[in-house]
Amino acid sequence: MQARVKWLDHMSFVGESGSGHSVVLDGSPEHGGRNLGIRPMEMVLIGLGGCTAFDVLLMLQKSRQNVVDVEVSLDAERATDIPHVFTRIDAHFKIWGTALSAKHVERAVSLSGDKYCSVTKMLEHSAAISYTWEIIDTDGTIEA
Repeated sequence: MQARVKWLDHMSFVGESGSGHSVVLDGSPEHGGRNLGIRPMEMVLIGLGGCTAFDVLLMLQKSRQNVVDVEVSLDAERATDIPHVFTRIDAHFKIWGTALSAKHVERAVSLSGDKYCSVTKMLEHSAAISYTWEIIDTDGTIEA
């Protein structure tokens, strides 16, 4: 896997992935940025959400669950001292579908966090990471 980050101006950078995708990164105004792009640590947090959502969706699809939508909300705290690593991350899954099995959802979320998500495995050395979930049936029933 390869990537490249190139300085644009002020505190703005463009990150280019080996797969040919780009994203603008920028610092906060108090650090010379102009708020034109995502912060690097936000990108890491989004990476965790994307990694675990990918795992969970793939497992549920393999279990023949009728998933309509998946959303992961992430809430994190960072250390006050430098380096400002994540110290706590809470990930909450909302999974929409028809007749979804709570057993399958719980297992998928658990396996992603405990075994499959590479980003979780890297971050768990500095952060306490928790996962919660809820099922929203397309008929309106909520199970958590």
